[in-house]
Amino acid sequence: MFAVHFAPLGFSQTATSSASPTSDALPNDPSVSRALDSSSPNNGEQTKRILGIIPNFRSVSVDAKLPPLSPRNKFKLMLQDSFDYSSFIYVGIIAGAGQAESSYPEFHQGAAGYGRYYWHSFADTLDGNLMSEAVVPTLTREDPRYYTLGRGGFVHRTGYAVSRLFVTRTDEGDRTFNVAEIVGNGAAAGIANLYYPRQERTWTKTGQRWVAQVGLDGAANLLKEYWPYLNSKLFRGKY
Repeated sequence: MFAVHFAPLGFSQTATSSASPTSDALPNDPSVSRALDSSSPNNGEQTKRILGIIPNFRSVSVDAKLPPLSPRNKFKLMLQDSFDYSSFIYVGIIAGAGQAESSYPEFHQGAAGYGRYYWHSFADTLDGNLMSEAVVPTLTREDPRYYTLGRGGFVHRTGYAVSRLFVTRTDEGDRTFNVAEIVGNGAAAGIANLYYPRQERTWTKTGQRWVAQVGLDGAANLLKEYWPYLNSKLFRGKY
């Protein structure tokens, strides 16, 4: 609910092992085998949470060899992202920011107004996750996970993270246009018109919600890409 740098990868070590051929292995499944580049910060190892709080269930560590996700597990990932305890905190922050800026004057201020901002923000997050992580990826056979690059300079890795908004993997591991991200979030923005006030259902408002969600996902990609490095260098692997 709450991306594009291309350069030589420079592998110093080649992945040779693979995971067991079960479609039920999630990104953090301990049975998933990895061949890691020893030059990668903290070996590019992702954790289930960022800073011990923010859900990071869809991030894949550097060089991890994963089987395709079954439709069941795509929906499972969506539910983890949407109903994790930290998601409610995130929604509360988004709702507070919206109320402070009076983004939707129809919601008014005060506790009742905050409640309206909160449930609309929660619905937006759930819609976005449902369409971009489960429904559309299942229909298009796309992999909704974020595969950490973990190599190269800042520009290269930042560009890669941003490019993942437009490029993703199929269930077979091939590169493809990220229909789930772009079309899925567009569909979610359209669904939101069912519960927003009439004044907020214009093409402009719908487009703003669409662009905002894609932008938030881009920021999340950047955080995921650099999290193993930050965890290693700043927090000494504490998280």
